[in-house]
Amino acid sequence: MLIEFQSSVDKYMALRMMVYGGLLYQDLIKRGEVLADGRLPPVLPIVLYNGSQRWSAVTDVFDLIPPVPGLVEQFKPRLKYLLIDENAWTDSELASLKNLVAAVFRIEHPASPDAIVGLLSLLHEWLAERPDLRRMFALWIRATLMRKAEYRIVLPQIDDLQELNVMLAERLEEWAQAYKAEGKAEGKAEGKAEGKAEGKAEGEALALQKLLKRRFGAVSAEVLAKISAASLEQIDAWLDQVLDARSLDDIFGPTTA
Repeated sequence: MLIEFQSSVDKYMALRMMVYGGLLYQDLIKRGEVLADGRLPPVLPIVLYNGSQRWSAVTDVFDLIPPVPGLVEQFKPRLKYLLIDENAWTDSELASLKNLVAAVFRIEHPASPDAIVGLLSLLHEWLAERPDLRRMFALWIRATLMRKAEYRIVLPQIDDLQELNVMLAERLEEWAQAYKAEGKAEGKAEGKAEGKAEGKAEGEALALQKLLKRRFGAVSAEVLAKISAASLEQIDAWLDQVLDARSLDDIFGPTTA
């Protein structure tokens, strides 16, 4: 499977998936991981979308190219990806599925703070024999919650689902209530609201730096400078890529360091 996570609609997503698929096949050939007869293994390209707007981009690169008269039409490229739109299911529908993917969707769009605690308990139970996945889920959930504007949560570095669950059970509702109180006060002064936004950007930048260090080790000064100068939207996009990236270059592009 070739999975790409998207938080915003990309008109040229089909082209990106075609490029990613080609690069994947090149890498498989280079490593000698082709089929016994030399043919390439099948790959299922998937786009997992968690944005708020409806997905409007075409799912086949063929549809990005207008009709061409004559013979050329037969040679237009085709590459279709499977779109999984998290907003296509209600919370009750997801709850009935009882699987890891449905749990991920519900955590990204929780019905309430209490629902997150319940979902963490389920994940801890389902992943009892997979400590590697428990750690990955804990890191991802921590980053996801810290990005939620509803809570403005700042969590210590935690890589254990059970420990994260205990902490949230004790403090999540308290954080949510504190945010609501802040929201009422913010309406009194535009300058204060701007200060809160800046503070949220700083918090997310710190969370991004910690996740990068945990996954890839030392982070170069060049990357830190990029994070420091980035907008809140850009930092959110980078956070979405951290767990899926194989290196810092996958997130920030080639660096001089």
